[in-house]
Amino acid sequence: MQLSWIYGAAEPPLVSHDGVMMHPAAAKAFAAMQHQAAKAGIKLAVTSGYRSFERQLAIWNAKATGKRPLLDAKGQPLDGSSLDADKLIDTILLWSALPGCSRHHWGTDLDVFDAARIEKDALKLEAWEYAKDGPCHALANWLIESGEAFGFFLPYQAGKSGVSPEPWHISFAPAAQFAINQFDTNLLRSVIAASDMALKDTVLLRLDTLVERYVRHFAAPSFTFDELDLRHE
Repeated sequence: MQLSWIYGAAEPPLVSHDGVMMHPAAAKAFAAMQHQAAKAGIKLAVTSGYRSFERQLAIWNAKATGKRPLLDAKGQPLDGSSLDADKLIDTILLWSALPGCSRHHWGTDLDVFDAARIEKDALKLEAWEYAKDGPCHALANWLIESGEAFGFFLPYQAGKSGVSPEPWHISFAPAAQFAINQFDTNLLRSVIAASDMALKDTVLLRLDTLVERYVRHFAAPSFTFDELDLRHE
């Protein structure tokens, strides 16, 4: 399938940076950003980079079957046992991407934290950690002020994205934009149909709407950039 890496069904070219797999151009820009952040007393680190379809599928299925916690829109635990298929899908999508729709499939997007103020094993990726008095609050502010200088932006922001706000999730715009421009819902449909995804039948019925809301609706970068050529298979 051409460009199947966009849906996580194949692995794009990646490099390892600090033990995390990411797009080569994103890795170079991120290294420069780490150096600059260190001058501000921030130890910029990554807790999640590239993620395959199978990895995202494992997260999805665990949440759909109650093996992994569900959170409501406020980040509070929620019992999903009484939810119908549509409501369960909507609840999972508040905080986890549909397999095939994760920006992490592209190697361009990273979940980051301040390793000088919190250990990776203690990190929960919850909003309070990046809010006032949280260990990653200084980092969150620094990313807003300085991230764009290195080509990174925050795609998930309140009122600007289908996904709930994620102040820890940054995206390398010059590479990510290619994937967005080439994203084909029909190809995604084929990938999902061939998988063992929980709630698959309901997801496929709603797929066009889900893609519009959770893939195409995001807080676009406010800066201009040259799109990288990522037309690998």
